[in-house]
Formats: sequence, C-alpha cells, structure tokens
Amino acid sequence: MKYDLVKDKLANAITLFPDARRLFYKVLDEILLRQWYIKTLMRKYCKKDEPLSFYDAGAGFCQYSYEVLKHFPNSEVLAVDIKADYLHAFKNFAEDNLTGSFTVKEADLQKYVPNKKYDMAIAIDILEHIEDDVSVIQNFHKCLKEGGLLLISTPSTFDEAAAFTEEHVRPGYNKNELEDKLTRNGFELVESFYSYGKFGKLAWKLGMKIPIQLAGLGIFGMLASALWLAIFFPLNHYLMQLDTQTDNEVGNGIIIVAERV
Repeated sequence: MKYDLVKDKLANAITLFPDARRLFYKVLDEILLRQWYIKTLMRKYCKKDEPLSFYDAGAGFCQYSYEVLKHFPNSEVLAVDIKADYLHAFKNFAEDNLTGSFTVKEADLQKYVPNKKYDMAIAIDILEHIEDDVSVIQNFHKCLKEGGLLLISTPSTFDEAAAFTEEHVRPGYNKNELEDKLTRNGFELVESFYSYGKFGKLAWKLGMKIPIQLAGLGIFGMLASALWLAIFFPLNHYLMQLDTQTDNEVGNGIIIVAERV
C-alpha cells in the first residue's frame, strides 16, 4: 500500500490551515498507538519544564518536535527528513506559534551526522525504510551525549502488512536482531518490548488501516474516514489502552529505548 500518497494530501491540508495542524496532532494523539507509547516514554525519561536537546530523525509531520517545543520550554530541536516541504511547513508554523529553537535539515540519515550532541534522539517508524540501518544507528551514537537516549519504534516480523507497504525495504525486524545491532554499535538496552499485540492489532485495523484506505479515495473518502473514526473511536481507544497495559509476548511493533554508552 502507498501510504505516502495519503500523507502528502494531509500535509497539504495542514500547511494551509494552522488550526488544522493543531487538530491533526490531537487526532494523532488519540488514534495512533505508537504515539501513545513514545510520548509516554518521553515523559518518563525527560524532566518536565526543563530544556531538552532533541533530535527528531525522520520527523515526518513533526508531531514529536511539536510535543517537545510545547511542553519543554527553551528546548533545542533538530528535525531531519528527506521531505523538505514537510519540514519547512512546520518550521513556519513553529516560528509563529511556539518558543524554543527549531532547526530543520533535509538529509539522508545514512550519511548525515549533526554537528551538535543531543539528550535524546527518536527514530519512529523509519528504520524499516532504510537499507543501511547500521550506518544510521552508528550516526545516532555519534550525535548523542554520553548517557543520551535513543527511542525506536519499528514494525516487527510479525507484522504481515509491513511486507506489503511499498515504501519499506524490509518486512519488519526480528527483535533480537535489532537489539543486537544496537548493542554492537555502542548502545545499552534500557527497555525493549513488543507493541501492537492482539489488542493493538485490532485497534490499528479499526483506527488506521481502514480510515487510511477510505481517505485515499478522495474528498468523499476523507469524509467517510472521519465518520468511521468517530463511530469506532470509543472501542479503538479502549483497545489501545489494553495494549499498553499488556505484556505482549509478540506484536506487530517493536519499541526500544537504548542508552548511548
């Protein structure tokens, strides 16, 4: 499936209307399970109301950069992606609506190393898109402070849909394989677990897969997608809560927190 086509339509919409961007981020907070996991971990490992140097790698819509600039005053944020239009659209929004330092860079994560050191870096659903993932991990190690944290979210080999996503270069990760790549390249595991277990998989289907398919059908499809989300929101929300409270033996996603040593 070509998810990037749907993302581009959404990006155009939220660029035109700043209030639509805020609403879009709120919707993502409610329907995107991996966002629940990552934001929970960010709150767990970052001190609220203290500045944070934050590297948003593969930033996409920049919703995590928004989270840091909004909740961690005077923070320094670098957002990197190959989609320059996404980055500059958010930069314009941030300059008018947020405080803190925000820098964007269009770059290939396999080659790019920031010239500053950061407290935290995130790689949210990007490694599965990159052929030379080891180089990316090594570059994260170079740009993190000693003791700095890397947060990763990526599909696992249990996610059958990942194999049919056109933008992916690999059909998910074996969890042990990814852990080994991190530990062999200067990281120590802090947390590593499966997300999108039996409850999360159903939530993803109801809250993401079907709405995205509908949204790809044009303006009427987007209206149908919004109606679908409204109808299934309570059930989807409950299923996501169950997933975060369950120790999933297997799951469609992998979440890792690793410390730079």
